[in-house]
Amino acid sequence: MTDTIPQTQLLRPHDKDLGGGFKVRRLLPAAQRRSVGPFVFFDHFGPATEEPGTEHDVRPHPHIGLSTVTYLFKGAMMHRDSLGSVQEILPGAINWMTAGRGIVHSERKPDRLKADTYENHGLQLWAALPQAHEEIDPSFEHTPAEAIPECVEQGANVRVLVGEAFGVRSPVRTLSQTVYLDIALPAGGRFELPALAPELAVYAVDADVSVDGEAVPAYTMAVLPEGQGAVLTASAAARLMVIGGEPVDGPRYITWNFVSSRRERILEAGADWAAQRMGHVPGETEFIPLPGKPFGVREPDTGSTPV
Repeated sequence: MTDTIPQTQLLRPHDKDLGGGFKVRRLLPAAQRRSVGPFVFFDHFGPATEEPGTEHDVRPHPHIGLSTVTYLFKGAMMHRDSLGSVQEILPGAINWMTAGRGIVHSERKPDRLKADTYENHGLQLWAALPQAHEEIDPSFEHTPAEAIPECVEQGANVRVLVGEAFGVRSPVRTLSQTVYLDIALPAGGRFELPALAPELAVYAVDADVSVDGEAVPAYTMAVLPEGQGAVLTASAAARLMVIGGEPVDGPRYITWNFVSSRRERILEAGADWAAQRMGHVPGETEFIPLPGKPFGVREPDTGSTPV
């Protein structure tokens, strides 16, 4: 009997155009892979040009059972939430919002930029909370760009956004082992990524790269075999994001903006939002209504449950 060699899994994006050239590429959850470490959702948005009179604002909407992680390469957005947090998100900062038992937030164009033309480009991830912490009190933590540690490793500039790598540790607090790195690989660069966590994936933001000799086109995620690192190379300068951590502690149901280990909790959250019992963002009068499906039926769609 021949042992099979674990293979790198390539995830290609599902693209959605929100209008005005504002494109969102979704990598997680995918049919063949639901999570990497605690991360159950991975969106890459832009680059998109924001002009006066055009807005891609996200109206107030709810979350439970997860942390949102917002990171900008370019641009700006204004975060407001039902805790009263008001924070302009700028490039290089990590914005970690823990929903826990429930939070409501909006993301809008900052007032100071409404007359300007600029580019928005970044990532939003969701990290599932450990089951023991799914119903904790909501919170919001902003870590400015200058507080994120950086190092030069193997000729590449590495920002340790979350977790620990190469002898430096991010100040961002998490509830489970989490790794999130921003690596600027120079043209012709070679980088040996160690096995920093049981589950790891590499995302090519803006250029084609190779992972252990396998071609990984831009906008593609390479999920590494469990417990393994990889050799990363690039012929042209490339920006790479590394995500991962310890695996999610059991299946998660992901329905609309809700994540939970319990099916009935998803329905409960839907009913709470429909009745506007989840809180309000100060100063906001708009909100995103609860979608009719799957909440109009007895049980939510569990097709996006990690396995």
